[in-house]
Amino acid sequence: MTTITLVQGDITEQRVDAIVNAANSSLLGGGGVDGAIHRRGGPAILNACRDLRASHYGAGLPTGEAVATTAGDLPAEWVIHTVGPVWQGPGSDPTLLASCYRESLRVADEVGARSVAFPAISTGVYRWPVEEAARVAVEAVRAAETGVEEVRFVLFDERMFWVFTAELS
Repeated sequence: MTTITLVQGDITEQRVDAIVNAANSSLLGGGGVDGAIHRRGGPAILNACRDLRASHYGAGLPTGEAVATTAGDLPAEWVIHTVGPVWQGPGSDPTLLASCYRESLRVADEVGARSVAFPAISTGVYRWPVEEAARVAVEAVRAAETGVEEVRFVLFDERMFWVFTAELS
């Protein structure tokens, strides 16, 4: 059984086996969580992402899928990159958002990670409503068949922390 914990803070400071990056499809860095992970992790992450683009993901990483790279200078062994969906308004299908969590846990299992830190995927510039994103995230993690022992949601601000806390209750 996977234990779910919540932390309000900076995902780049988490001492876990794998940190999940809310990446953009280019895998080449960006803003928000993606930019912070690339900055703190150093050039090894970008170089690994460039290698992925040159080999398997020439057109970029598809939404809802996940792939692992080194964590560079981060206090983790792996970064698992996943591309969340952009919220299109009321009625948006959360299937791809749930897939980000499932696929990240599948990749975590492949690399042998037992502890994984997730951000609130798609809630920043991709505008997914926090309450729905929290529900989708918690349901997807609870339903996943995984060897990961701890999933840690690392939430940047107090509001997001309390929304996820309510979802776990």
